Amino acid sequence: MRILLVNQCFHPDHVSTAQHLKDLALGLAEAGHQVTAVASSRGYDDPTQRYPVREQWRGIDIRRIWTPGLGKKAKWRRLVDFGVFWLNAARILLFMPRHDVTVCLTSPPLISTLGTVAARLKGGAVVPWVMDLNPDEAVAAGWLKAGGLMERTLTWVQNWSFRRASRIIALDRFMAARLQAKGVRPEVIHTDAPWSHDQAVSYDVKARAVFRAEHGLTNKFVVMYSGNHSPCHPLDAVLAAADEFKTDDRVHFLFVGGGSEFKKVQAFARDKALKNITCLPYQPMEKLSGSLSAADLHLVVMGDPFVGIVHPCKIYNILTLGIPFLFIGPGASHGSDLAHRLHDSAHGRVARNGDVAGIVTQIHDAMALWPQPVNEAAQELGAEFSHAVLCPRLVRVIEQAAKPA
Repeated sequence: MRILLVNQCFHPDHVSTAQHLKDLALGLAEAGHQVTAVASSRGYDDPTQRYPVREQWRGIDIRRIWTPGLGKKAKWRRLVDFGVFWLNAARILLFMPRHDVTVCLTSPPLISTLGTVAARLKGGAVVPWVMDLNPDEAVAAGWLKAGGLMERTLTWVQNWSFRRASRIIALDRFMAARLQAKGVRPEVIHTDAPWSHDQAVSYDVKARAVFRAEHGLTNKFVVMYSGNHSPCHPLDAVLAAADEFKTDDRVHFLFVGGGSEFKKVQAFARDKALKNITCLPYQPMEKLSGSLSAADLHLVVMGDPFVGIVHPCKIYNILTLGIPFLFIGPGASHGSDLAHRLHDSAHGRVARNGDVAGIVTQIHDAMALWPQPVNEAAQELGAEFSHAVLCPRLVRVIEQAAKPA
């Protein structure tokens, strides 16, 4: 089959959607399919990073789109980048040959609509892989007024494409429920989380020691937030907790990654003169085992309004490592579901957004058990979300999407 993948990010970009789409592309190519990927020619977090406009990589035909690379310093900059990508993607897709299946992720927002239009003109199935829901996310973040003309128009466009999908991939039961509320038929929805990077990430004692020594963390209790720093993952209470621990030399907070809120974390540490906060950029895949293994307590954060809109995919790498984690977010959410499945409050901890005292207490309680051994129950749970389990399953879903009902 001829399969087209469309997303703003793709290999060799390091953001989560790029890595997962790369894994899927390789899985499809290994299954014997002809795979083309359309993505941006600029890095997602670092727009100064440029990639070749056309590339053949491990049997995958990659076509990259020019965007101005204005970055994320202001919303208008992101909107211009999104708009240029959208228009150039439309030009490319409309002149490409027919594909049996077009898989669209959700960056930039509503890109699945473009895939639907192209497929309806040329034929073929469309499979949206919903990494986040927009304009729902924009409304929840306060960027778009609920019920306004723009929101109602974008929602209508989104729902039009979703209802015409051959299959649609939801990441958890809450997202699936939102899709059904939008009129997507339950039998069209396939619910599976994004897989962990267990083929590349594992608990590494030696790399942990090297990473901790490199960043002055030896003999420290390291509380780590690693991943995208965005309004969907509010860190104000975590930063306030770090301030509470400023006189405790045993505790250090490590923020790794990027995103629109990353500079806010850096500014907080600078303005408060906190020496117990370190900020590092995204780590390359070859160093990810060392950086993630360096934590004594991982943080997974999700804002209350974003249930069913975004998904805490970082939690699967954490489960694979077997390191304790603290989920900060609403009680009815996928993160809480996973914490409760462990039946072990010492490993899967839960606190609520804004509860600084509760977060501080959970960190103190985790420190009382420090050092904790790798948790085999967590690793067994993590195995359910492994690349070997979930990626082949998604390949089969896409193959089935091309078959007439």
